[in-house]
This record gives sequence, C-alpha cells and structure tokens, in this order.
Amino acid sequence: MKVQHPLRLWAVSLLFGLGAAAQTTKYIDKKNMDLSVKPGDNFYLYANGNWLKNNPIPASKTRWGSFDVLREESSKRLKALLEEAAAPGTHDRTQQVIGDFYASGMDSAAIEAKGYEPIKADLEKIDHISSIPEVLQEITYMRTNGMGNALFGLFVGPDRKNVMVYIPSISQGGTSLPDRDYYLKDDPRSKKIRTAYKSHLEKMFSLVGEDAATAQASAASVMKIETTLANAQMSRIEMRDPNKTYHKFAVADLTATTPAINWAAILADAKINGADSVLAGNPEFLKKVNSLLTELPLSDWKNYLRWNIIKSAAPYLSSAFVNADFEFTRVQTGQKEPTPRWQRMSALIDRTLGDLIGQLYVQKYFKPEAKAYMVNLVNNMQTTFAERIKRLDWMSEATKEKALEKLNAFAKKIAYPDKWRTYDGIEISRNDFFNNVRSCSVWFYNYNVNKMGKPVDRSEWGMTPPTINAQYSPSNNDITFPAGILQFPFFDFGADDAVNYGGIAAVIGHEMTHGFDDQGRQFDAVGNLKNWWTKEDADKFVARANEVVKQYDALTVQDTIHVKGKLTLGENLADLGGLSIAYEAFTKTEEFKKGKKIDGFTPAQRFFLSWAQVWRNNTLPETEAQLILTDPHSPGIHRANAPITNIDAWYEAFHIKEGDKMFKPADQRTHIW
Repeated sequence: MKVQHPLRLWAVSLLFGLGAAAQTTKYIDKKNMDLSVKPGDNFYLYANGNWLKNNPIPASKTRWGSFDVLREESSKRLKALLEEAAAPGTHDRTQQVIGDFYASGMDSAAIEAKGYEPIKADLEKIDHISSIPEVLQEITYMRTNGMGNALFGLFVGPDRKNVMVYIPSISQGGTSLPDRDYYLKDDPRSKKIRTAYKSHLEKMFSLVGEDAATAQASAASVMKIETTLANAQMSRIEMRDPNKTYHKFAVADLTATTPAINWAAILADAKINGADSVLAGNPEFLKKVNSLLTELPLSDWKNYLRWNIIKSAAPYLSSAFVNADFEFTRVQTGQKEPTPRWQRMSALIDRTLGDLIGQLYVQKYFKPEAKAYMVNLVNNMQTTFAERIKRLDWMSEATKEKALEKLNAFAKKIAYPDKWRTYDGIEISRNDFFNNVRSCSVWFYNYNVNKMGKPVDRSEWGMTPPTINAQYSPSNNDITFPAGILQFPFFDFGADDAVNYGGIAAVIGHEMTHGFDDQGRQFDAVGNLKNWWTKEDADKFVARANEVVKQYDALTVQDTIHVKGKLTLGENLADLGGLSIAYEAFTKTEEFKKGKKIDGFTPAQRFFLSWAQVWRNNTLPETEAQLILTDPHSPGIHRANAPITNIDAWYEAFHIKEGDKMFKPADQRTHIW
C-alpha cells in the first residue's frame, strides 16, 4: 500500500463519525470524473477519467497518480529541510549530519572532477586475485565495505520459525536485471532489454578504461554468469511460499552441500559471529553457485566482481556513469528525463538516514494529535475485523479462535518510532559524497550483523516517517502506518467519513488483512511460521483464494498483457479484505446512517469513489510491462475495479445491474474476510 498531508484534530472517534466538517476541499470532485462512463462499465474511469486526461506523466517520471503527487510533495518538504540543514550556521548534530550529506551530494562539480577515481583502487584490487577462495573473500569484503551484494544475499534477521532469535539468512541473488525472466524469455521485450543490457555493460566497462574488445569480453562474462544464476533462481511466485524458502542448515552441513564455499569462513569474514546455523532460501541456487565457482575460469569471476563494484557505485559517480545508468533505465521503463539531482539526494538521505530526517519531518509537518487519532481508528478497524471473523460461515470455531488471537496480538506502529536511531559512529563529510554513501552502507551492514546473539528488537521500524506507504510484517505480526500516509486522498481531518473510510481505513484494513492473506495466514500470533488452521478450513481458504487468482488472471493491460494472479494474490486479497472491513466500519458512522448526499453523492457512493481515486495513475507502457513481471501489486485500474465487483454494497450504491460490463452474479462474488 501507500500515501501523505498535514492534519487538524477532531476529538470524535472515527468509529462514530468525524462530525460535520466545514468543507473547503472538494474531496470528491466531479471535475476529475468522467460522468459519460457508466459506473457499472468501468468504475475507475467513471471516478477518474478526466483526472487521467488532464494529468500527463512528467518527463522525469514513469508514473503519475495519487501516490506520485504525494511523493512529489514529500520530496519537496525533504528538500526544504535539507537545504535549511545544509545552510551555513549553527546546527545540532541531526541537522549537521544530514546537511553535510546533502551538500556533498549537491556539489556536482566536485563529483564530476573525480570521475571514477573513488572506485579505481577497488577495481585494481581485483587484478591481484589468483584463486576462487580469494574471489569469495573479495565478495565478502565488498559486502562489508558498502560495495553491494554480489552472487547471493546475506543478512541477519529473526528465524521465521523462532522469531525471538536472530539467524543469518542466505538468499538467491547475483543478477542485475529486475527479474529472472528477462534473462530467460525470448519475447520481443525481453530480447530488447537483454540487447540493451549487453550494450550497457560494455559502456560501463569502457568508462573505467577498458578498450572495446576487453569491454566486450567483460560484458560477455557477466551475461554468462548472471544468465546461469537466473536459471537457478526461484520465480517470484514460488518465493511467495514461506515454507518453500525456509531451509535450516548447520553451518558445516551447508558447506558439505556446497564444498567450494566455506560458509564458516564467509560468516567470520562477514563479521557474523556465534552462528551455528543458517537459513538458505534456495539451496538449489547455492548448489549452482558452487558448481559455477568450480567450472568457470577465474577471468570470468574477476569481470563479474568488477561489474558489481561499478554497478553499486555508478549512481554516485560522475555524470558519465549516471547518464549511462539512465539510458539503460529509459529502455526498461520509458522514462524520458533523469530524476533531478535534488530529488535523488533527498530520497537517498531518507533511505540511509531516515530517522534523522524523519525527526525533522514530523516536527514540522506532522501534528501529534494525528497519532492518537490513528491509534483510535486502527483499534476501531480491529474491532470490526473481529466481528467479521466471528460471523464467517466457512471457518470452524477452532480456527476462528486462533484467528482472533492473532488479530488481537497485532502491534501497531503509527506515524514515527518511539525511539529514534542515532547512527552513532557514522562518518559524514561535507566534501566527500562518495565516501558518505559508503559510510552509510557500512554503518547499516554493521548495524545488521551486530544483532546476532542479541534479543530481537520488535520495536524496530522498516519504513521511514515520510514514507508514502504502509506495511505488515508477518514475523513481527505488526502493522506500520508512517506519518507520510496521513494525507489526502487517504486522509484529511476536514474530509467527511466516507472519504477517510474509503481511503485510510481501507489502508488499515488492507494491512490487517495481510496477516490473513495466502502468506500471512501461515504465521501465528507471535509471528512464527506455524500452521494454526484445521485442514478443512485451510482448504476452504485456498479454494476462495483461487477464485481471486482466476479473477485477476483474466485482467489485462495494454490489451494483451495479463495480470499475474498468483504473483499479486496477497495484495489482491488485502485490497478485498481491507475494503470490505472499512465499508462495514463506515456503516457504523452517523454520516452513513443519516444518508445525506454531499455534492450529489450518497455516503456509500462517496466511500467507493474515495477508494477509486486513490488508485488513479497514468503509467508509461514500458513501465507497465515491467511491473507486471516484478510488482506484487496489480495495476491501479484493477486495484480500483476488481475488489468492488465482489462487494454487494457497491452494486447497491450505484445500482449496478446485469448487462453492465462489470456486473458479476451474486453467486460468483468472492467473500473471504
């Protein structure tokens, strides 16, 4: 999910209504709608048609919609905070650190003058490697020194089946394109991107001094290794099964499985101490890595290492590298102009020092009353969800009891953390942008691996406060709503209940439903990967979920590109559940009970129109094709349209009848949560 806006307080529970707000904003604006479209034929266009016509995609963007408008506003706010922090004068440590980082990133002349000098010594070091064990040592050195994650992923996190204990996890990786299919499929788009990628590799190798023939050979090495790795990777759909990616090994046993890789030595070099076991997401992938290490010549591996150094550094080097990166991005996404430097820098600092910039953000742009307001609304949604679970006609009492236990155990993270990270020891210089980036990467790496042997910190946030998004964590069994999401079109204190319930309440319900989607339902109230369902109830859930898969499989973009129902299942279930729960909660409000029209629309109609306008967006066709492969969310039009065809109240609100294009007979509507 996703969103963000400044707030005013109403001291009234959202469960019972906001009260009659003095409306100064057209929260449902007919000027954005296309009233020539029947709501039952295409509700998304009915709700958003004129907005879509009047809001083309800016040249520096790949999409433009509700989320993007909010992100643009958020980035401008971050820019203002960063420029103030970077200005001369006396600052506290928070402002000093982010101000110096921002100033270094905006000093394009200094960055330009250095060319690729910041990575020259790293590249030269590769020349001296003389054996495969040294290749593995170098990969670990790169990992611990902010140079990316070559060959496989390695991180410390809670053990999914014992979430109070940290354990090292090893994941498949080693490729550069957005999805394994780009290496493996022979459709025209995949071939075009592979051709462009090969040219991109050659270009990047040439930028670090290789002649044309050498650059061509280096690129061929990378393509060979990455294509083989892609063949060994699980698909995104396979990886949605948390049991399929859970394989626990004693460290010595994993080494016996992959004898060319001494995992005890790798863990030691990676500063991961005290681990007797590891989790491997895809053991077959690691076996393929093992065989590649023994089969390929050392020269191929050295080229691969060079590429990973170049790739991780390129966004932070001179314009030749940044522009080459963008040219390849353009082929993949259709983006016409690069993202402005200030916007890239504000996003970078939000990603790397989010708790520092986040403190300033909430001080200036977030009212404390809104946090209490959201806590109240989340609790009300939780109550409504519990009532719905108790009424389910397809679930046994035994499973309902466990479901309610899990629902009641949700931890709620709202607006900003109670405890801020201080980033002690991080080194930021006003005059060295590249090393600032490396310093942040090294700090975060050490922060992660130093968790080993310590109690699991379940209060930790996975999002920064300005983020236009929301999140559910299965292992923590928690839901997160950053300050950034509390803005129109999701939420505004001045809006009527219908708008806020169709927006932010549906987001809350969405995240709660993730705890009970095809993945989340496999985790218990504590967050452990553990089956708490009777077989009969699990079978009934799967049958209903498969109905949703079929519904979305039938949907297309660009006429012929089909949505992947299994890839998007979790988000689709969360959309359906979240909207259903939010609507029931809305029916408890005074606005709904009175039924008074606003701007010609009933409360129920405004609820669904609010939902639909959240998902309005224009997307470049190249980006749309890429997202179908890589994004677990369905396209905006289908997020708006598909869930409502399963909700009886939508049919009643807009008098949808047989013959309307979106009409679905009552016995074909899927109801789960």
